[in-house]
Amino acid sequence: MSAATQPDAWPQPDGTPLSCREKLKVLTENHAELAQTMQDAFEDAVLMGVDEAAMRGILEAMVRGLVSPKQQLNAA
Repeated sequence: MSAATQPDAWPQPDGTPLSCREKLKVLTENHAELAQTMQDAFEDAVLMGVDEAAMRGILEAMVRGLVSPKQQLNAA
């Protein structure tokens, strides 16, 4: 899946696809914004001389480092 390709469905924890139109709209907008921001950051880094594979690894590490809001609620 390329950075700009949205998933066919947004699965819920039980595997069923999300169906609320408003939620789907927000997810679609977030996906488009994030894909563009990531592409811009990737291009900037590569054009400034950062190794492509290294930059991909940096971006992947950022995703792996995301903290779930569910974890944050449990910690409070």
